[in-house]
Amino acid sequence: MAHTKEIFKGVDLHPQTNNANHHTREISLTQLIVRRGQPFKLTLNLRQPFNASVQPLCISAATGRSFIKVFVFSSCNLILTITPPADTPIGEYTMTVKHRDQEMVLAKPVVLFNPWCPDDWVYLKDENEINEYVMNEQGIIYKGSSNYIDSCNWDFGQFEDDMVDICLRMLDLNPKYMKDPGDDVSARCNPIYVSRVVSAMINSDDDRGVLEGRWGGSFIGGVLPSRWTGSYAILKRWFVIGSYPVKYGQCWVFAGVMCSVMRLLGIPCRVVTNFESAHDNDRSLTIDVYHADYGVREKPTQDSVWNYHVWVEAWMRRPDLAKDGKYDGWQVLDPTPQEKSQGVYCCGPAPVVAILNGETDLKYDTPFVFAEVNADCIDWLVSEQTDGSKVNIFSDTARVGQNISTKSVGSNKRMNITDSYKYREGTEKERSVFHYATTRDLSKVDEIEKKEEETDVVTPVIPPQPPSQPMSMHFEEVCHRNSLKFSFIDIEQEEQGPLLPFPISLPSSHVYCLFSNESKNVQQTFEILTFFCFTVNSSQLIFHM
Repeated sequence: MAHTKEIFKGVDLHPQTNNANHHTREISLTQLIVRRGQPFKLTLNLRQPFNASVQPLCISAATGRSFIKVFVFSSCNLILTITPPADTPIGEYTMTVKHRDQEMVLAKPVVLFNPWCPDDWVYLKDENEINEYVMNEQGIIYKGSSNYIDSCNWDFGQFEDDMVDICLRMLDLNPKYMKDPGDDVSARCNPIYVSRVVSAMINSDDDRGVLEGRWGGSFIGGVLPSRWTGSYAILKRWFVIGSYPVKYGQCWVFAGVMCSVMRLLGIPCRVVTNFESAHDNDRSLTIDVYHADYGVREKPTQDSVWNYHVWVEAWMRRPDLAKDGKYDGWQVLDPTPQEKSQGVYCCGPAPVVAILNGETDLKYDTPFVFAEVNADCIDWLVSEQTDGSKVNIFSDTARVGQNISTKSVGSNKRMNITDSYKYREGTEKERSVFHYATTRDLSKVDEIEKKEEETDVVTPVIPPQPPSQPMSMHFEEVCHRNSLKFSFIDIEQEEQGPLLPFPISLPSSHVYCLFSNESKNVQQTFEILTFFCFTVNSSQLIFHM
Protein backbone atom coordinates (compact mmCIF):
# COMPACT_ATOMS: atom_id res chain seq x y z
CA MET A 1 0.00 0.00 0.00
CA ALA A 2 3.00 2.34 0.24
CA HIS A 3 2.92 3.35 -3.41
CA THR A 4 -0.84 4.09 -3.22
CA LYS A 5 -0.37 6.27 -0.13
CA GLU A 6 2.26 8.32 -1.96
CA ILE A 7 -0.31 9.14 -4.62
CA PHE A 8 -3.53 9.25 -2.65
CA LYS A 9 -3.63 12.20 -0.24
CA GLY A 10 -7.14 12.03 1.19
CA VAL A 11 -10.87 12.50 0.66
CA ASP A 12 -13.33 14.86 2.30
CA LEU A 13 -16.81 13.34 2.50
CA HIS A 14 -18.40 16.61 3.71
CA PRO A 15 -20.69 14.59 6.03
CA GLN A 16 -22.20 17.57 7.82
CA THR A 17 -23.13 19.39 4.61
CA ASN A 18 -24.24 16.29 2.74
CA ASN A 19 -26.24 14.89 5.66
CA ALA A 20 -27.98 18.21 6.20
CA ASN A 21 -28.97 18.34 2.53
CA HIS A 22 -30.19 14.76 2.67
CA HIS A 23 -32.18 15.11 5.93
CA THR A 24 -29.90 12.63 7.69
CA ARG A 25 -28.00 14.88 10.08
CA GLU A 26 -30.33 13.64 12.85
CA ILE A 27 -28.76 10.23 12.29
CA SER A 28 -25.11 11.28 12.17
CA LEU A 29 -22.81 14.26 11.65
CA THR A 30 -19.73 12.13 10.99
CA GLN A 31 -20.92 9.17 8.90
CA LEU A 32 -21.92 9.89 5.29
CA ILE A 33 -25.61 8.95 4.96
CA VAL A 34 -27.37 10.00 1.76
CA ARG A 35 -30.68 9.43 0.02
CA ARG A 36 -31.06 8.04 -3.46
CA GLY A 37 -32.08 10.27 -6.34
CA GLN A 38 -30.30 13.26 -4.78
CA PRO A 39 -26.73 14.54 -5.39
CA PHE A 40 -23.95 14.66 -2.84
CA LYS A 41 -20.39 15.98 -3.08
CA LEU A 42 -16.98 14.55 -2.26
CA THR A 43 -13.55 16.16 -2.55
CA LEU A 44 -10.73 13.90 -3.69
CA ASN A 45 -7.17 15.07 -2.98
CA LEU A 46 -4.24 13.52 -4.86
CA ARG A 47 -0.54 14.16 -4.37
CA GLN A 48 0.18 14.32 -8.09
CA PRO A 49 -1.55 14.03 -11.47
CA PHE A 50 -1.30 10.85 -13.50
CA ASN A 51 -0.19 9.80 -16.92
CA ALA A 52 -3.50 8.84 -18.52
CA SER A 53 -2.07 5.93 -20.47
CA VAL A 54 0.25 4.54 -17.77
CA GLN A 55 -1.05 5.26 -14.25
CA PRO A 56 -4.87 5.09 -13.97
CA LEU A 57 -6.50 5.77 -10.61
CA CYS A 58 -9.81 4.02 -10.00
CA ILE A 59 -12.49 5.01 -7.46
CA SER A 60 -15.36 2.53 -6.99
CA ALA A 61 -18.52 2.30 -4.90
CA ALA A 62 -20.09 -1.13 -4.48
CA THR A 63 -22.87 -2.94 -2.64
CA GLY A 64 -24.07 -6.42 -3.51
CA ARG A 65 -24.01 -6.71 -7.30
CA SER A 66 -24.58 -3.06 -8.15
CA PHE A 67 -21.54 -0.84 -8.44
CA ILE A 68 -20.04 2.23 -10.11
CA LYS A 69 -16.43 2.65 -11.14
CA VAL A 70 -14.79 5.95 -12.05
CA PHE A 71 -11.32 6.27 -13.56
CA VAL A 72 -9.73 9.66 -12.85
CA PHE A 73 -6.76 11.24 -14.63
CA SER A 74 -4.68 14.40 -14.81
CA SER A 75 -5.72 16.31 -11.70
CA CYS A 76 -4.69 16.56 -8.04
CA ASN A 77 -8.00 17.86 -6.62
CA LEU A 78 -11.45 16.91 -7.81
CA ILE A 79 -14.89 17.80 -6.45
CA LEU A 80 -17.21 14.92 -7.30
CA THR A 81 -20.97 15.51 -7.40
CA ILE A 82 -22.62 12.09 -7.42
CA THR A 83 -26.34 11.28 -7.73
CA PRO A 84 -27.34 7.70 -6.83
CA PRO A 85 -30.23 6.69 -9.11
CA ALA A 86 -33.69 6.84 -7.53
CA ASP A 87 -33.91 3.05 -7.78
CA THR A 88 -30.51 2.33 -6.24
CA PRO A 89 -30.57 -0.52 -3.70
CA ILE A 90 -30.45 0.87 -0.18
CA GLY A 91 -27.64 -0.14 2.13
CA GLU A 92 -23.99 0.42 2.82
CA TYR A 93 -21.60 1.07 -0.07
CA THR A 94 -17.87 0.53 0.09
CA MET A 95 -15.85 3.24 -1.68
CA THR A 96 -12.30 2.29 -2.59
CA VAL A 97 -9.40 3.90 -4.41
CA LYS A 98 -7.09 1.78 -6.54
CA HIS A 99 -3.77 2.58 -8.16
CA ARG A 100 -2.34 -0.19 -10.29
CA ASP A 101 -2.68 -3.32 -8.12
CA GLN A 102 -2.99 -1.46 -4.81
CA GLU A 103 -6.38 -0.68 -3.24
CA MET A 104 -7.54 1.30 -0.21
CA VAL A 105 -10.99 1.77 1.39
CA LEU A 106 -12.01 5.43 1.43
CA ALA A 107 -15.43 5.41 3.07
CA LYS A 108 -18.60 3.38 3.62
CA PRO A 109 -21.53 5.67 2.84
CA VAL A 110 -25.08 4.51 3.49
CA VAL A 111 -27.84 5.08 0.93
CA LEU A 112 -31.49 5.30 2.10
CA PHE A 113 -34.91 5.66 0.47
CA ASN A 114 -35.84 9.24 -0.39
CA PRO A 115 -39.44 10.38 0.25
CA TRP A 116 -38.45 13.87 -1.01
CA CYS A 117 -37.55 12.54 -4.47
CA PRO A 118 -40.43 12.34 -7.02
CA ASP A 119 -38.76 9.42 -8.80
CA ASP A 120 -38.47 7.31 -5.63
CA TRP A 121 -41.33 4.86 -5.04
CA VAL A 122 -41.72 6.18 -1.49
CA TYR A 123 -42.15 9.81 -2.61
CA LEU A 124 -44.58 11.76 -0.41
CA LYS A 125 -45.63 15.15 -1.71
CA ASP A 126 -46.70 16.80 1.55
CA GLU A 127 -43.72 18.09 3.59
CA ASN A 128 -45.78 18.05 6.79
CA GLU A 129 -46.54 14.38 6.27
CA ILE A 130 -42.86 13.61 5.67
CA ASN A 131 -42.01 15.38 8.92
CA GLU A 132 -44.61 13.28 10.73
CA TYR A 133 -44.12 9.88 9.11
CA VAL A 134 -40.34 9.90 8.56
CA MET A 135 -38.72 12.50 10.80
CA ASN A 136 -40.86 12.45 13.96
CA GLU A 137 -39.32 10.32 16.71
CA GLN A 138 -42.30 10.59 19.07
CA GLY A 139 -45.70 9.03 18.53
CA ILE A 140 -48.90 7.76 20.10
CA ILE A 141 -50.28 4.22 19.97
CA TYR A 142 -53.96 3.60 20.73
CA LYS A 143 -55.21 0.66 22.78
CA GLY A 144 -58.23 -0.25 24.90
CA SER A 145 -61.65 -0.90 23.38
CA SER A 146 -63.92 0.71 20.82
CA ASN A 147 -65.97 2.28 23.62
CA TYR A 148 -63.00 3.36 25.72
CA ILE A 149 -59.97 4.26 23.64
CA ASP A 150 -56.77 4.60 25.62
CA SER A 151 -53.44 5.91 24.35
CA CYS A 152 -49.78 5.50 25.21
CA ASN A 153 -46.81 7.58 24.14
CA TRP A 154 -44.21 5.74 22.09
CA ASP A 155 -40.60 6.77 21.48
CA PHE A 156 -39.69 5.53 18.00
CA GLY A 157 -36.07 6.65 18.40
CA GLN A 158 -35.24 5.97 14.74
CA PHE A 159 -32.27 8.37 14.83
CA GLU A 160 -30.61 7.05 17.98
CA ASP A 161 -27.02 5.77 18.00
CA ASP A 162 -26.36 2.59 16.02
CA MET A 163 -29.82 2.57 14.42
CA VAL A 164 -28.31 2.41 10.92
CA ASP A 165 -26.17 -0.58 11.88
CA ILE A 166 -29.12 -2.22 13.66
CA CYS A 167 -31.44 -1.90 10.66
CA LEU A 168 -28.82 -3.04 8.15
CA ARG A 169 -28.00 -6.06 10.30
CA MET A 170 -31.70 -6.89 10.34
CA LEU A 171 -31.74 -6.89 6.54
CA ASP A 172 -28.57 -8.98 6.40
CA LEU A 173 -29.94 -11.64 8.75
CA ASN A 174 -33.12 -12.28 6.82
CA PRO A 175 -33.24 -15.83 5.38
CA LYS A 176 -33.29 -14.67 1.76
CA TYR A 177 -30.04 -12.79 2.23
CA MET A 178 -28.50 -15.82 3.91
CA LYS A 179 -29.47 -17.94 0.91
CA ASP A 180 -28.44 -15.52 -1.87
CA PRO A 181 -26.85 -12.24 -0.74
CA GLY A 182 -26.49 -10.88 -4.27
CA ASP A 183 -30.15 -11.29 -5.19
CA ASP A 184 -31.33 -9.99 -1.84
CA VAL A 185 -29.18 -6.85 -1.95
CA SER A 186 -30.22 -6.14 -5.55
CA ALA A 187 -33.89 -6.44 -4.54
CA ARG A 188 -33.44 -3.77 -1.86
CA CYS A 189 -34.12 -1.16 -4.51
CA ASN A 190 -37.80 -2.04 -4.05
CA PRO A 191 -39.70 -0.81 -0.93
CA ILE A 192 -42.31 -3.54 -1.50
CA TYR A 193 -39.64 -6.18 -1.02
CA VAL A 194 -37.87 -4.38 1.82
CA SER A 195 -41.11 -3.87 3.75
CA ARG A 196 -41.94 -7.58 3.59
CA VAL A 197 -38.47 -8.43 4.86
CA VAL A 198 -38.83 -5.99 7.77
CA SER A 199 -42.31 -7.35 8.59
CA ALA A 200 -40.83 -10.84 8.86
CA MET A 201 -37.73 -9.81 10.82
CA ILE A 202 -39.53 -7.89 13.58
CA ASN A 203 -40.96 -11.17 14.91
CA SER A 204 -38.78 -14.19 15.60
CA ASP A 205 -41.10 -17.09 14.84
CA ASP A 206 -39.13 -18.40 11.85
CA ASP A 207 -35.89 -16.39 11.75
CA ARG A 208 -33.47 -14.42 13.92
CA GLY A 209 -35.97 -11.63 14.34
CA VAL A 210 -36.14 -8.93 16.99
CA LEU A 211 -39.08 -9.82 19.23
CA GLU A 212 -40.56 -12.92 20.77
CA GLY A 213 -44.28 -12.66 21.34
CA ARG A 214 -46.21 -13.86 24.38
CA TRP A 215 -49.91 -13.33 25.09
CA GLY A 216 -50.38 -15.26 28.31
CA GLY A 217 -48.74 -17.33 30.99
CA SER A 218 -45.52 -16.32 32.70
CA PHE A 219 -43.34 -13.47 31.50
CA ILE A 220 -40.39 -14.52 33.66
CA GLY A 221 -37.10 -14.13 31.81
CA GLY A 222 -38.29 -11.13 29.87
CA VAL A 223 -40.11 -7.82 30.02
CA LEU A 224 -43.87 -7.53 30.33
CA PRO A 225 -45.03 -6.06 26.99
CA SER A 226 -46.85 -3.21 28.74
CA ARG A 227 -43.54 -2.06 30.26
CA TRP A 228 -42.01 -1.07 26.93
CA THR A 229 -42.25 2.64 26.10
CA GLY A 230 -40.17 2.79 22.93
CA SER A 231 -38.42 0.89 20.16
CA TYR A 232 -34.77 1.76 20.72
CA ALA A 233 -34.32 -0.20 23.95
CA ILE A 234 -35.65 -3.30 22.19
CA LEU A 235 -33.61 -2.89 19.02
CA LYS A 236 -30.43 -2.03 20.91
CA ARG A 237 -30.78 -5.07 23.15
CA TRP A 238 -31.32 -7.33 20.14
CA PHE A 239 -28.20 -5.80 18.56
CA VAL A 240 -25.87 -6.22 21.55
CA ILE A 241 -26.92 -9.75 22.60
CA GLY A 242 -25.98 -11.23 19.24
CA SER A 243 -29.32 -10.81 17.44
CA TYR A 244 -31.31 -13.17 19.61
CA PRO A 245 -35.00 -12.39 20.23
CA VAL A 246 -35.91 -9.89 22.91
CA LYS A 247 -38.65 -11.03 25.31
CA TYR A 248 -41.54 -10.11 25.10
CA GLY A 249 -43.79 -8.29 22.65
CA GLN A 250 -47.44 -8.00 21.71
CA CYS A 251 -49.10 -6.35 18.72
CA TRP A 252 -48.51 -2.70 19.61
CA VAL A 253 -44.86 -3.42 20.48
CA PHE A 254 -44.27 -5.25 17.19
CA ALA A 255 -45.88 -2.37 15.29
CA GLY A 256 -43.97 0.35 17.15
CA VAL A 257 -40.63 -1.33 16.48
CA MET A 258 -41.41 -1.84 12.80
CA CYS A 259 -42.42 1.79 12.41
CA SER A 260 -39.03 2.86 13.79
CA VAL A 261 -37.13 0.69 11.29
CA MET A 262 -39.20 1.86 8.33
CA ARG A 263 -38.75 5.54 9.20
CA LEU A 264 -34.99 5.08 9.58
CA LEU A 265 -34.81 3.47 6.14
CA GLY A 266 -36.74 6.41 4.68
CA ILE A 267 -40.14 4.77 4.09
CA PRO A 268 -43.04 6.90 5.43
CA CYS A 269 -44.77 4.86 8.12
CA ARG A 270 -47.45 5.22 10.80
CA VAL A 271 -48.94 2.99 13.50
CA VAL A 272 -52.64 2.09 13.13
CA THR A 273 -55.03 0.54 15.67
CA ASN A 274 -58.14 -1.41 14.66
CA PHE A 275 -60.72 -1.93 17.41
CA GLU A 276 -62.81 -5.12 17.32
CA SER A 277 -60.25 -6.68 15.02
CA ALA A 278 -61.09 -10.03 13.47
CA HIS A 279 -58.73 -12.95 12.94
CA ASP A 280 -60.12 -15.00 10.08
CA ASN A 281 -58.29 -18.30 9.99
CA ASP A 282 -59.70 -19.76 6.76
CA ARG A 283 -60.19 -16.72 4.46
CA SER A 284 -63.97 -17.11 4.52
CA LEU A 285 -64.19 -13.40 5.48
CA THR A 286 -66.49 -14.42 8.33
CA ILE A 287 -65.89 -15.06 12.02
CA ASP A 288 -67.71 -18.28 12.67
CA VAL A 289 -69.05 -19.62 15.98
CA TYR A 290 -70.59 -23.09 15.93
CA HIS A 291 -73.29 -24.39 18.32
CA ALA A 292 -74.48 -27.95 18.74
CA ASP A 293 -78.12 -28.42 17.91
CA TYR A 294 -78.94 -29.04 21.59
CA GLY A 295 -77.46 -25.65 22.43
CA VAL A 296 -75.34 -27.12 25.20
CA ARG A 297 -71.78 -26.55 24.04
CA GLU A 298 -70.07 -24.48 21.35
CA LYS A 299 -67.96 -26.34 18.86
CA PRO A 300 -64.31 -25.17 18.69
CA THR A 301 -63.29 -22.56 16.10
CA GLN A 302 -59.98 -20.91 15.31
CA ASP A 303 -61.61 -17.62 14.31
CA SER A 304 -61.61 -14.83 16.86
CA VAL A 305 -62.18 -11.12 17.45
CA TRP A 306 -59.64 -9.14 19.47
CA ASN A 307 -60.69 -6.05 21.36
CA TYR A 308 -57.97 -4.25 19.37
CA HIS A 309 -55.06 -5.02 17.10
CA VAL A 310 -52.19 -2.81 15.97
CA TRP A 311 -50.29 -2.80 12.67
CA VAL A 312 -48.47 -0.23 10.53
CA GLU A 313 -49.12 1.48 7.24
CA ALA A 314 -46.29 2.37 4.87
CA TRP A 315 -46.49 4.79 1.95
CA MET A 316 -45.26 3.51 -1.42
CA ARG A 317 -46.14 2.99 -5.05
CA ARG A 318 -47.50 -0.36 -6.24
CA PRO A 319 -46.63 -0.69 -9.95
CA ASP A 320 -46.67 -4.46 -9.45
CA LEU A 321 -50.49 -4.23 -9.16
CA ALA A 322 -51.41 -1.44 -11.60
CA LYS A 323 -49.52 0.87 -13.92
CA ASP A 324 -51.95 3.76 -13.41
CA GLY A 325 -51.11 4.21 -9.73
CA LYS A 326 -54.51 2.95 -8.57
CA TYR A 327 -53.02 1.07 -5.62
CA ASP A 328 -50.31 3.57 -4.70
CA GLY A 329 -50.43 5.10 -1.24
CA TRP A 330 -50.84 3.57 2.21
CA GLN A 331 -50.14 -0.15 2.49
CA VAL A 332 -50.94 -2.37 5.50
CA LEU A 333 -48.00 -4.27 6.98
CA ASP A 334 -48.28 -6.38 10.11
CA PRO A 335 -45.20 -7.76 11.89
CA THR A 336 -47.23 -9.59 14.58
CA PRO A 337 -46.96 -13.32 13.80
CA GLN A 338 -50.53 -14.43 13.07
CA GLU A 339 -50.66 -16.30 9.75
CA LYS A 340 -47.93 -17.25 7.31
CA SER A 341 -47.54 -15.42 4.00
CA GLN A 342 -45.57 -17.36 1.37
CA GLY A 343 -44.42 -19.67 4.16
CA VAL A 344 -43.15 -16.85 6.39
CA TYR A 345 -44.71 -15.04 9.35
CA CYS A 346 -45.21 -11.65 7.75
CA CYS A 347 -48.15 -9.69 6.36
CA GLY A 348 -48.48 -7.19 3.53
CA PRO A 349 -48.03 -4.81 1.94
CA ALA A 350 -51.77 -4.79 1.25
CA PRO A 351 -53.12 -1.61 -0.40
CA VAL A 352 -55.64 0.18 1.82
CA VAL A 353 -57.62 1.23 -1.25
CA ALA A 354 -57.94 -2.44 -2.27
CA ILE A 355 -59.28 -3.28 1.18
CA LEU A 356 -61.80 -0.44 0.91
CA ASN A 357 -63.11 -1.78 -2.39
CA GLY A 358 -63.08 -5.47 -1.47
CA GLU A 359 -60.38 -6.44 -3.96
CA THR A 360 -59.30 -9.48 -2.03
CA ASP A 361 -57.64 -11.10 -5.05
CA LEU A 362 -54.56 -8.84 -4.85
CA LYS A 363 -51.16 -9.24 -3.21
CA TYR A 364 -50.21 -9.32 -0.41
CA ASP A 365 -52.53 -10.82 2.23
CA THR A 366 -55.44 -8.59 1.25
CA PRO A 367 -58.15 -11.16 2.22
CA PHE A 368 -56.73 -11.44 5.73
CA VAL A 369 -56.61 -7.67 6.25
CA PHE A 370 -60.07 -7.19 4.73
CA ALA A 371 -61.50 -9.66 7.25
CA GLU A 372 -59.73 -7.87 10.12
CA VAL A 373 -61.73 -4.70 9.44
CA ASN A 374 -64.92 -5.93 7.76
CA ALA A 375 -65.70 -9.58 8.49
CA ASP A 376 -69.23 -10.64 9.37
CA CYS A 377 -69.70 -12.48 12.67
CA ILE A 378 -71.98 -15.48 12.21
CA ASP A 379 -73.38 -17.97 14.72
CA TRP A 380 -74.11 -21.37 13.19
CA LEU A 381 -76.32 -24.14 14.53
CA VAL A 382 -74.81 -27.47 13.55
CA SER A 383 -77.03 -30.53 13.45
CA GLU A 384 -75.41 -33.59 14.99
CA GLN A 385 -78.51 -35.69 14.49
CA THR A 386 -78.44 -35.61 10.69
CA ASP A 387 -75.66 -34.81 8.25
CA GLY A 388 -73.80 -32.07 10.14
CA SER A 389 -75.44 -29.31 8.14
CA LYS A 390 -75.38 -25.83 9.62
CA VAL A 391 -77.90 -23.05 9.82
CA ASN A 392 -77.18 -19.36 10.26
CA ILE A 393 -78.95 -18.39 13.47
CA PHE A 394 -77.40 -14.96 14.02
CA SER A 395 -75.31 -12.47 12.01
CA ASP A 396 -73.59 -9.30 13.14
CA THR A 397 -72.39 -7.34 10.13
CA ALA A 398 -71.28 -4.23 12.03
CA ARG A 399 -69.19 -5.47 14.97
CA VAL A 400 -65.79 -5.84 13.31
CA GLY A 401 -63.59 -2.87 12.46
CA GLN A 402 -64.40 0.06 14.74
CA ASN A 403 -62.68 3.43 15.21
CA ILE A 404 -59.57 2.60 13.19
CA SER A 405 -57.13 5.17 14.57
CA THR A 406 -53.72 6.77 14.12
CA LYS A 407 -51.98 9.90 15.35
CA SER A 408 -52.76 13.10 13.45
CA VAL A 409 -50.13 14.94 11.43
CA GLY A 410 -48.47 17.65 13.49
CA SER A 411 -50.55 17.14 16.62
CA ASN A 412 -51.33 14.59 19.34
CA LYS A 413 -54.98 14.30 18.37
CA ARG A 414 -56.41 10.95 17.35
CA MET A 415 -57.36 10.65 13.68
CA ASN A 416 -60.16 8.25 12.77
CA ILE A 417 -59.31 6.64 9.41
CA THR A 418 -62.06 4.00 9.36
CA ASP A 419 -63.52 5.49 6.18
CA SER A 420 -60.31 4.73 4.31
CA TYR A 421 -60.73 1.01 5.08
CA LYS A 422 -64.49 0.47 4.73
CA TYR A 423 -67.70 2.17 3.72
CA ARG A 424 -70.11 3.14 6.48
CA GLU A 425 -71.74 0.20 8.20
CA GLY A 426 -75.38 -0.26 7.31
CA THR A 427 -75.06 1.28 3.87
CA GLU A 428 -75.83 -0.50 0.64
CA LYS A 429 -72.32 0.26 -0.60
CA GLU A 430 -70.71 -1.53 2.34
CA ARG A 431 -72.84 -4.62 1.75
CA SER A 432 -72.13 -4.66 -1.98
CA VAL A 433 -68.38 -4.40 -1.34
CA PHE A 434 -68.54 -7.24 1.18
CA HIS A 435 -70.39 -9.41 -1.32
CA TYR A 436 -67.84 -8.51 -4.00
CA ALA A 437 -64.98 -9.46 -1.67
CA THR A 438 -66.48 -12.86 -0.86
CA THR A 439 -66.91 -13.73 -4.54
CA ARG A 440 -63.34 -12.96 -5.67
CA ASP A 441 -61.37 -15.82 -7.13
CA LEU A 442 -58.35 -16.17 -4.87
CA SER A 443 -56.80 -18.97 -6.91
CA LYS A 444 -54.96 -16.57 -9.20
CA VAL A 445 -53.15 -14.71 -6.43
CA ASP A 446 -52.58 -18.04 -4.66
CA GLU A 447 -50.89 -19.36 -7.78
CA ILE A 448 -48.66 -16.29 -8.06
CA GLU A 449 -47.65 -16.37 -4.40
CA LYS A 450 -47.07 -20.13 -4.48
CA LYS A 451 -44.80 -19.74 -7.50
CA GLU A 452 -42.85 -16.99 -5.75
CA GLU A 453 -42.50 -19.17 -2.65
CA GLU A 454 -41.38 -22.26 -4.59
CA THR A 455 -38.84 -20.36 -6.69
CA ASP A 456 -37.77 -18.23 -3.71
CA VAL A 457 -38.19 -15.06 -5.76
CA VAL A 458 -36.36 -12.22 -4.07
CA THR A 459 -36.05 -9.79 -6.95
CA PRO A 460 -38.44 -6.80 -7.12
CA VAL A 461 -41.92 -7.75 -8.30
CA ILE A 462 -42.33 -5.28 -11.17
CA PRO A 463 -44.67 -5.71 -14.15
CA PRO A 464 -43.19 -6.06 -17.65
CA GLN A 465 -41.90 -2.73 -18.89
CA PRO A 466 -42.10 -1.37 -22.46
CA PRO A 467 -38.88 -1.47 -24.50
CA SER A 468 -36.34 1.03 -23.23
CA GLN A 469 -35.50 4.12 -25.22
CA PRO A 470 -32.06 4.20 -26.85
CA MET A 471 -29.47 5.05 -24.23
CA SER A 472 -27.95 8.48 -24.84
CA MET A 473 -24.63 9.62 -23.41
CA HIS A 474 -23.42 13.20 -23.68
CA PHE A 475 -19.81 14.19 -23.10
CA GLU A 476 -18.61 17.75 -22.64
CA GLU A 477 -14.97 18.80 -22.27
CA VAL A 478 -13.58 22.18 -21.32
CA CYS A 479 -10.05 22.65 -22.65
CA HIS A 480 -9.06 25.20 -20.00
CA ARG A 481 -10.61 26.60 -16.83
CA ASN A 482 -11.10 30.04 -18.39
CA SER A 483 -11.63 28.90 -21.96
CA LEU A 484 -14.95 29.33 -23.74
CA LYS A 485 -14.18 26.64 -26.31
CA PHE A 486 -16.27 23.47 -26.04
CA SER A 487 -16.28 20.22 -27.92
CA PHE A 488 -19.22 17.79 -27.89
CA ILE A 489 -19.56 14.13 -28.62
CA ASP A 490 -22.90 12.29 -28.56
CA ILE A 491 -23.05 8.52 -28.55
CA GLU A 492 -26.25 6.48 -28.76
CA GLN A 493 -26.35 2.79 -27.98
CA GLU A 494 -29.46 0.80 -28.89
CA GLU A 495 -30.78 -1.62 -26.28
CA GLN A 496 -29.44 -5.13 -26.80
CA GLY A 497 -26.81 -3.73 -29.16
CA PRO A 498 -23.11 -4.44 -28.85
CA LEU A 499 -21.21 -2.79 -26.03
CA LEU A 500 -19.12 0.23 -26.83
CA PRO A 501 -15.52 -0.77 -27.54
CA PHE A 502 -12.80 0.26 -25.14
CA PRO A 503 -10.94 2.41 -25.79
CA ILE A 504 -13.34 4.27 -28.10
CA SER A 505 -11.74 5.59 -31.27
CA LEU A 506 -11.77 9.28 -30.31
CA PRO A 507 -9.20 12.09 -30.35
CA SER A 508 -6.82 11.90 -27.42
CA SER A 509 -8.15 15.16 -26.01
CA HIS A 510 -11.61 13.70 -25.46
CA VAL A 511 -13.26 11.16 -23.20
CA TYR A 512 -13.01 7.40 -23.23
CA CYS A 513 -16.04 5.52 -21.94
CA LEU A 514 -17.34 1.96 -21.47
CA PHE A 515 -20.95 1.43 -20.40
CA SER A 516 -22.65 -1.90 -19.83
CA ASN A 517 -26.02 -2.62 -18.24
CA GLU A 518 -26.83 -6.22 -17.43
CA SER A 519 -29.44 -7.78 -15.18
CA LYS A 520 -28.56 -6.98 -11.55
CA ASN A 521 -25.11 -5.85 -12.64
CA VAL A 522 -24.60 -2.18 -13.41
CA GLN A 523 -21.11 -1.08 -14.34
CA GLN A 524 -20.10 2.40 -15.46
CA THR A 525 -16.49 3.24 -16.25
CA PHE A 526 -15.16 6.67 -17.19
CA GLU A 527 -11.76 8.13 -18.09
CA ILE A 528 -11.52 11.91 -17.87
CA LEU A 529 -9.02 14.70 -18.46
CA THR A 530 -10.33 18.02 -17.16
CA PHE A 531 -14.11 18.37 -17.06
CA PHE A 532 -16.68 15.64 -17.58
CA CYS A 533 -20.48 15.51 -17.39
CA PHE A 534 -22.40 12.24 -17.80
CA THR A 535 -26.18 11.71 -17.81
CA VAL A 536 -28.11 8.46 -18.35
CA ASN A 537 -31.84 8.71 -17.69
CA SER A 538 -32.25 9.69 -14.00
CA SER A 539 -28.64 8.89 -13.10
CA GLN A 540 -26.19 11.76 -13.09
CA LEU A 541 -22.51 11.74 -12.32
CA ILE A 542 -20.74 15.12 -12.48
CA PHE A 543 -17.09 15.93 -11.91
CA HIS A 544 -15.82 19.49 -11.41
CA MET A 545 -12.20 20.67 -11.47
